[in-house]
Amino acid sequence: MKRITSIEAWRNLLETSKDQPVLLLKFSLTCASSLLAMKEIRALETELPKYIVIVQMERQVSNAIEKDLGVRHESPQLLILKDGKGIWQATHYKIKKSLLTEAIDSYIL
Repeated sequence: MKRITSIEAWRNLLETSKDQPVLLLKFSLTCASSLLAMKEIRALETELPKYIVIVQMERQVSNAIEKDLGVRHESPQLLILKDGKGIWQATHYKIKKSLLTEAIDSYIL
């Protein structure tokens, strides 16, 4: 997973999603459900690039994601980005390998 640490990197990722869909995890260092979400995402077999924003360390990036996508901030939060938009999201204990696979099959493939 590649870490996003600046607003510029976030905006570049959003632009990249116009050419290739990507997965973006908003992750909290102090949240047990974030650790479980990370485990599920690591277990996910996909060709889609995976990115992470650590919300305590990149608060400004997290805020920019919320503003740019119009999606209320939560963590953990997994977003599928495609065509410069957030097309799907899951939060907390809904971040499961099976649901992610279903979402990718439905919205990407």
